[in-house]
Amino acid sequence: MNRIKEILAQQGRSQSWLSKGIGKSYVVTTNYCNNKAQPSIPVLVKIAGILGVDVRELLHGTTVKKKH
Repeated sequence: MNRIKEILAQQGRSQSWLSKGIGKSYVVTTNYCNNKAQPSIPVLVKIAGILGVDVRELLHGTTVKKKH
């Protein structure tokens, strides 16, 4: 799961703007934003660069709590 759509909204940017920046179709970008598909690591890094955020900010935490 990613937070691309959330970050775009915080920055007041559109999915169309992002799709042009990453060189992907609007449909592909929309699928990324709606978590119907996940970008590859290189594309995720490119998205982070375009949005000016650390790549980790685009991802939901996945830490698993250890049982004691």
